Amino acid sequence: PSVPPPGEENDQPIDRPRPKPLSIRGRPPLHSGFGEAAHGIWPVKMDGNTRGGGHSEALKNYNLGKTLGHGTFGKVMIAEHKLTGQKVAIKILNRHQMEIMEMVEKAKREIKILRLFIDLIHPHIIRVYEVIETPKDIFVVMEYCQNGELLDYIVEKGRLQEDEARRIFQQIISGVEYCHRNMVVHRDLKPENLLLDSKYNVKLVDFGLSNVMHDGHFLKTSCGSLNYAAPELISGNLYAGPEVDVWSCGVILYALLCGRVPFEDDNIPNLIKKIKGRFLYPSKLFI
Repeated sequence: PSVPPPGEENDQPIDRPRPKPLSIRGRPPLHSGFGEAAHGIWPVKMDGNTRGGGHSEALKNYNLGKTLGHGTFGKVMIAEHKLTGQKVAIKILNRHQMEIMEMVEKAKREIKILRLFIDLIHPHIIRVYEVIETPKDIFVVMEYCQNGELLDYIVEKGRLQEDEARRIFQQIISGVEYCHRNMVVHRDLKPENLLLDSKYNVKLVDFGLSNVMHDGHFLKTSCGSLNYAAPELISGNLYAGPEVDVWSCGVILYALLCGRVPFEDDNIPNLIKKIKGRFLYPSKLFI
């Protein structure tokens, strides 16, 4: 039988979901010996004048603005390119914190995938402009999406009308298909990892749990957010890659139309049973 490619681990720490007012948030992450959040960066309330320090040489081409969010070993700041005036988001990863969290290899894999998207440009995948590495930090300069997460947009609307849900879902599928065509599986698709630009177009982000697919090889890592995870991930079975993203896309479509996820239960074992078994559609959905 085929075996996973080098670098594919059995146990992966994944991001702990932050509280959201509606039930479409990612339920507790999958566990098989997982540690605490390793790569998540989430919005926080910050002073608008908060500035980054110690990065002047590496980021000499940018004027740093406020901090948009903090994560376990990094933060995201808004910045402006000095020459063009273009606004960007800069993800700053601290090497020392990554070593403490024993996440160096995982971070290297994420950076490798992010570098692919410097050359592979797609309208519905976050644009990566450059990756700057120093002995202390890694800086990922990315497209800035001013309208935030798709999750917050769904929460605000309650649920989306069919025409708008169709438009957004088509953009999600377009971005995911492009990833698969270039041998990248995301493995953590959920509304929190889909940003909206100034025109409310979708941008796929956060490749912290992604991996590169290889013909004839299978992946085995159980990762992602439980509500959006495919049965293969929960069962710990080998999987090719695309099928787990396709499942997550289906759950996202349900959330767009219904304002909640299809599989919910406060009891995690019961939730897992629901994901693996039978379920009912709401009467308002026409299948």
